[in-house]
Amino acid sequence: MKIFIDSADIKEIREANQLGVIDGVTTNPSLVAKTGRKFEEVLADICAEIDGPISAEVVSTEAKEMIAEGRRLSALHPNIVVKCPMTFDGLKATRALSEEGIRVNVTLIFQPSQALLAAKAGAAYVSPFVGRLDDVSEDGMGLISTLVEIFGNYDYDTEILVASVRSPTHFVESARMGADVATCPFSVIQTLLRHPLTDIGLAKFLADWKSVPK
Repeated sequence: MKIFIDSADIKEIREANQLGVIDGVTTNPSLVAKTGRKFEEVLADICAEIDGPISAEVVSTEAKEMIAEGRRLSALHPNIVVKCPMTFDGLKATRALSEEGIRVNVTLIFQPSQALLAAKAGAAYVSPFVGRLDDVSEDGMGLISTLVEIFGNYDYDTEILVASVRSPTHFVESARMGADVATCPFSVIQTLLRHPLTDIGLAKFLADWKSVPK
């Protein structure tokens, strides 16, 4: 399973990239707004750091404008993947952009029918939001299981990109189910490599080492 970092903060993206496990980046308008920087400057820094897919989201709401915005974003760097919302106009834009060879990540997916329509429209990625489903007492990981089953029935090139990952459990279950990608905030990536017994074990080794004759 590929690991993307869900961030627009170049400092934490660089730090995560030093781990050697990051395959790509997802951003959204909310994450970019937190940086206080211009969108294209943020993208330029990310593209210089990460050699992999980098999702950049359109903010237009009508298909014509989405298509124009998607073309402009795609032209910034070969690694840019245009992110379109799961709406009527978003699907129109997805179809048009994908027919031009521009990769599209369809975001804000919450049910199987949405993901299936996005795949049929030519999306390179579909982004189901598991954490937000859990927030409203729905089964986020159940959606991933269903999508893996459905996509396995057909010959779609579309990858399942698990988004709104809130915990190591979301991450591990995504891998167990066979999702293609999990995109995680830096805070979640940090928790993936930590375990209290690792810390205890290391402290014990270091304490014992002090008794070794020097």
